[in-house]
Amino acid sequence: MDEIGDDYLDKSPDAGRMGKAAEYLVASVCILTTRGRLNVSTSLVDDEGVDLVFHLRGSTATLAVQVKARMADGAVVGRGRFQAFIRSTTFRPRTDLDLLFVLIDNAKGAIEQAWLVPSPNFEASCGRPTTNDRFRFSASLKAGTQDKWAQYRLSAAELPVRIMKRLEDLENSG
Repeated sequence: MDEIGDDYLDKSPDAGRMGKAAEYLVASVCILTTRGRLNVSTSLVDDEGVDLVFHLRGSTATLAVQVKARMADGAVVGRGRFQAFIRSTTFRPRTDLDLLFVLIDNAKGAIEQAWLVPSPNFEASCGRPTTNDRFRFSASLKAGTQDKWAQYRLSAAELPVRIMKRLEDLENSG
């Protein structure tokens, strides 16, 4: 929830609560819409940059996911952009780690838009870290945009399908 400030202490006291709720919303949507085919585990501590771990019932492959959520009533979102930051100190790209940037309609309690980016692809496209040693993700919220993140853009309904596809690809490659 870095939209409010660069320093953790500058964040709203509710930022952690809202971020955790967004993670559970993503997990719940994925389980419910796949009728339990997708399962999700959470971390007690996310100091390694993993918030959710997905797996398909009957499969051994897992997909670790770092979630970066923003609320639809945020200032940057109001200007037509989704922006989030990944700390370079915890970012370790690997084939089974994806970054999930998710826009939450907090008035409805629903996923509005998402970008699921495999971490090696993020590393290749994110550029250099900021002066605060963080990688920036900044995507347009405009319909039909062709920014560098457009290929990863998903609706709420497409998100669980893409996660299942990623898991199937990991299972077949491993």
